[in-house]
Amino acid sequence: MRDNSTSGPAVGFLLNLIDSGDAQRIRRRIGLPKPAGTEATPDTRHSTRLWSWARTAVPSSVLLWVLEEDDPERNQWVWRHVSADNAMRRAIARGVPFGPARKAPLSVAESVRREDEPQVPENFTRFGLLGALREGTSMQTARTAASMVLERSDWQAVTEADQDHPLPGYARWALAIRPDCPPALRAQFGTHRKFTHRVEQAGVLGGPADYATAWGPASHVLNVLSTGHMMFPARVAEAEDALRPLVRKHLSDHEDAWAVLAQLIDTFHGNAVELVLTAGAIA
Repeated sequence: MRDNSTSGPAVGFLLNLIDSGDAQRIRRRIGLPKPAGTEATPDTRHSTRLWSWARTAVPSSVLLWVLEEDDPERNQWVWRHVSADNAMRRAIARGVPFGPARKAPLSVAESVRREDEPQVPENFTRFGLLGALREGTSMQTARTAASMVLERSDWQAVTEADQDHPLPGYARWALAIRPDCPPALRAQFGTHRKFTHRVEQAGVLGGPADYATAWGPASHVLNVLSTGHMMFPARVAEAEDALRPLVRKHLSDHEDAWAVLAQLIDTFHGNAVELVLTAGAIA
């Protein structure tokens, strides 16, 4: 196997779902390098791996899973990430917690400076949060206003305001595609199948299991998941649990099947489920 920064960790993620002895044997058979450690603290990994992670476009929910760890060291890499938006960067700079159990503000990594926080929108200064959301007459202005919804109290205020008098469509959409939008509020905005499909297309996922089984290409998704124990350890098991039965049924300890998968993965356009089924069927 010709290893590169994508295929090596991607195949390795799947190999970690079978017996460790079989995985070591198969690694030698297909020429896969020995896996890196799975330490939970980001700064224990080589900086090039983290910079590569920060340059890899991902659905916004993936970044939310990292933010939910409420770890300033991890947050600084979300700050640098190509997929991070103004709302995330603003929250990181202000030490806003995302984990469900935490209420106290977070400390902020030295590399994240408050003066680098995205500019506060003019409409927010003039009209306040709810006024700015109601003044949004385009998707751009609505998203700018929505980036000021940070604290749990902000989401509660938005929920109550929309119940009293529905927010404009642009504001509802800008809030709905925030990965941290409370599920009850998103359902309040709309439950039609087309609406939920568009929200998912915008990068809001039900969880790591959805990402692991339904998104592609497989090499990209599995490469991102291979950083899970480092960047979002509390959620990565959901992806592993979703793929483990499939991997054990169709690949198991069969060297030929893994060799086929290693050959396919770099150019395969389908998702991880389709990749595993295809490799097993060919072998």
